Amino acid sequence: MTSCHADEKTSPSHAMTTVKIMTSPSMPRLEINGRAVSVETLWFPALSNYGHYTAMQVRNGKTRGLELHLNRLRAATRELFDTDLDDDRVRAHIRHALSDGTEEGSVFVTVFRHGSHAEPSIMVTVGAPAEATAAPQRLQSVGYQRPLAHIKHVGTFGQTHYTAIAQRDGFDEALLTGPDGAVSEAAAANIGFFDGTAVVWPSAPALHGITMQILELTLADVGLLSQRRSVRLDELASFTAAFVSNSIGITPVSQIDDHEFSVDTELITALAQAYESVAWDNI
Repeated sequence: MTSCHADEKTSPSHAMTTVKIMTSPSMPRLEINGRAVSVETLWFPALSNYGHYTAMQVRNGKTRGLELHLNRLRAATRELFDTDLDDDRVRAHIRHALSDGTEEGSVFVTVFRHGSHAEPSIMVTVGAPAEATAAPQRLQSVGYQRPLAHIKHVGTFGQTHYTAIAQRDGFDEALLTGPDGAVSEAAAANIGFFDGTAVVWPSAPALHGITMQILELTLADVGLLSQRRSVRLDELASFTAAFVSNSIGITPVSQIDDHEFSVDTELITALAQAYESVAWDNI
């Protein structure tokens, strides 16, 4: 979970300690249930490791794939907490967090619950806007798959750990694989491959990211087929290109372990066109 800085303290007679959230690239703004966070409201999500979230880029108060984000939040809330989550409530909290005149940024919506019978809480974090890097990514494969991989949950220790190892070894990110070498996803992104005809998404357990879902819906419009099937590390040579996609965009992959890919600029352009063909939704 995102941490914050408490720079205002009340006297012992006060019931709550106010946490002032600074809006800067290093200090995002946080609200829980539409209110500025306090120590009392923040301690549980800060220390708990049970919840789920979605991440989106917001521009002019709009985002792409809003209904997909809401579907994700609704389904995970039902699965984790056995209760419903109201779409209008989610949208209202996002709008409120952006209501100080900030209409763009990297927005994270996290759902958690303090107590088995409590209504789920919604934490909205607004950070600086982000764009995908143009620099090709180099991935190092690791034998690790996320538990409950279909949920974008807050338990990210494994991904963080293996990415730190990959970066120590000179790579950019970890590529998660099963014990049989089946590719599932990158540590913080989906991975797609191109075989010269179709975009191939690994069918091993993985999060179906919002950008990935948008691409699956729109690739045909730019003349590309899309399919999901098993992809193994020993099959990498059968693909002509690879890329990663997440909430900040689409980036080419130039290397996985010791296998190098050429950067297919025509493919990356087509992927970007497919993604950008989707209209921005009013939050």
